[in-house]
Amino acid sequence: MLVNKLVVSVYVAALFAASSTCDAAEKPNILLIFTDDQGRGDVSCYGSEIPTPNIDSLARDGVKFENWYVAAPVCTPSRFALLTGMYPNRSQDLLLGALMSLGPEDATRGIQTGETTLARTLRRVGYRTGLVGKWHLGHGRPKFLPTRHGFDSFYGHTAGCIDFFTMRYGVKPDWYRNEKLIDEIGYATDLITAEAVRFLNAQSDEKAFFLYLAYNAPHFGKGYDPGKKQVVNIMQAKPADLARVDHIDDPTRRVFGGMVVSLDDGIGRVLTALRRNGLDDNTLVIFMTDHGGDLDYGGNNGPLRGEKNTLFEGGIRVPCLMRWPEKLKAGTVSRQHGSALDIVPTVSSIVGAEVEGHRTDGIDLTPHLLDGKTISRELFWRLKVGDAYRDGDWKYLKVTDKEDMLFNLKLDPNEKSNVAKEHPDALKKLKSKHAVVVGSFN
Repeated sequence: MLVNKLVVSVYVAALFAASSTCDAAEKPNILLIFTDDQGRGDVSCYGSEIPTPNIDSLARDGVKFENWYVAAPVCTPSRFALLTGMYPNRSQDLLLGALMSLGPEDATRGIQTGETTLARTLRRVGYRTGLVGKWHLGHGRPKFLPTRHGFDSFYGHTAGCIDFFTMRYGVKPDWYRNEKLIDEIGYATDLITAEAVRFLNAQSDEKAFFLYLAYNAPHFGKGYDPGKKQVVNIMQAKPADLARVDHIDDPTRRVFGGMVVSLDDGIGRVLTALRRNGLDDNTLVIFMTDHGGDLDYGGNNGPLRGEKNTLFEGGIRVPCLMRWPEKLKAGTVSRQHGSALDIVPTVSSIVGAEVEGHRTDGIDLTPHLLDGKTISRELFWRLKVGDAYRDGDWKYLKVTDKEDMLFNLKLDPNEKSNVAKEHPDALKKLKSKHAVVVGSFN
């Protein structure tokens, strides 16, 4: 078995009154903030020169993870894993790359009806569920929309990116309220924030809520070049936000920084709305990013090797912060190996819900979060170009048609030295375990 499953002891059930009939006051609200193309070097509490005081407040008031991973360094498979708790290579459509909204090859691909999401699980035990922001798990057909996958409401876009000012994918309309395309005027980050605040303002004591707040920032926008008559990638920050990061010399990085500070402002407004509505104490806020930053478009992954679309640490190890004033100790720094795959089993355990319809590949982190227990585990990644596997301090990386790579992440966290030849026994052991994992998918 890939993961050493830790059986959750009786105290967890006692803490969370695991019953679908509990009233809202007995269940925590869940606010999951997921940002786009934001690396470890793009959040100031992880060492960025871009100020992110509102994001940082979650580290100050909660838990900061130093060893948190996503299941893929690409948008679509990362989001599939986050919402289902399954490795993306288990998806019915083998979602190992980003879905492209203009080409016919992806018109019938996405998350399918039988693939259970966290939203569906939480709705089944009485939660009000909403998605605000980016979906990127299928487009063009109603069956792929979030409202068909457990979300009571949806406001945002389905493609991998959007023009921040026109709310279109190039010239293609892609801005929805529930299942209807709409026209909006504004700046995407601000519109997403305003909708999230409206969602929080509408909450009552009758139901707990799950809000999946998936900002498209600071991913590049998708504009249209009339001269070339084609869609183009474009960095899009508001002029006032650019002035706030004029200490950054590189022009692309500066625009990226402007998009980040706007994002941080939005998160600050959302956190303020939680407090004003008396929702703060009993809301578990989870902040993470979908994968490492894209170096060509201003991202920074700190000292880590690699970036978006790679299986080096810079592509898969990301910022993650959790705040829950009633349960989590402020200012905690965790070195537990965690994964976006763990969100589904952890949140399900917290609210007393069973994930029905499929297995999950993550682990329940409540013993770590609530009792400080360290949980041993292994992690696996797959792209079209290769695989990676981590077991303890060792990481095996196999890129198609390239030599085997082995890294000791405790001694070499930035993967500077391939030690496969120096440690043949460790390499053999990891390759054998990796083969077992791959075999389990067949």
